Amino acid sequence: MPCIDFHTHAFPDALAETTVPALEKKGNVSAALDGRVSSLVTSMDRAGVDKSVICSIATRPAQFRSIINWSHSIQNERIIPFPSFHPASPNALDEIETIHQEGFKGVKLHPYYQDFFLDEKRLETQFEKISDLGLIVVMHTGFDIGFPRELRADPSKIANLMKIFPNLKFIATHMGSWQQWDEVLDILAGKNVYLDIAFSLEYLSADKALQIINSHSADKLLFGSDSPWADQLDTINLLKSLKLKKTLEEKILGGNAERLLSS
Repeated sequence: MPCIDFHTHAFPDALAETTVPALEKKGNVSAALDGRVSSLVTSMDRAGVDKSVICSIATRPAQFRSIINWSHSIQNERIIPFPSFHPASPNALDEIETIHQEGFKGVKLHPYYQDFFLDEKRLETQFEKISDLGLIVVMHTGFDIGFPRELRADPSKIANLMKIFPNLKFIATHMGSWQQWDEVLDILAGKNVYLDIAFSLEYLSADKALQIINSHSADKLLFGSDSPWADQLDTINLLKSLKLKKTLEEKILGGNAERLLSS
């Protein structure tokens, strides 16, 4: 069974030099890696991770083509890039089509860095397009460590979106919504949405983490580290410390991701 990290970030080498320190300062966090793809691969080798999804974020519409080009340049058997379009782009629907036509499996969106709320009407045609094309969307959900707390992509908005687009392959990152885990239990647990564990087990008690995991579909839980913001091996060890059944642990570490990526 492969080990697949469905939630990592990396940058072109020159950009990593300035971007990672700036984001460390913004979020008052220390990165585990320097943000280069080569460093991620070294981390993967150390942690026993076979494949990593690299999630890019277009913070401006004009970044779309450069992100696509870079994604092509880093793609290989172990690195699976998920490019990004900006929801404010006048060409958003065409850009979603381009992502699909150029062979990428999914997209990454971030409501804080891209300044949107998940329940905005203007996004519905974009999610309809993503769903119709069978693309996966990795969405930052819950609060963000570097921003004031606003309900941009919270469990209620996610649940409502999935009612509109029940076939959307939607990954609610950070165990459903970062630091909104009581609402995840009340609203999202058991629903037709994927949850990844990225940057969450460090903040959750073991009891709360187990409560969420055991309340959700075993087939819709994914391993994610949020590297470089967390160490891949540390995240794996945190998951293993929960002492899940082996079959469930294997699904989270790679089985579910392998199936989703091949769907």
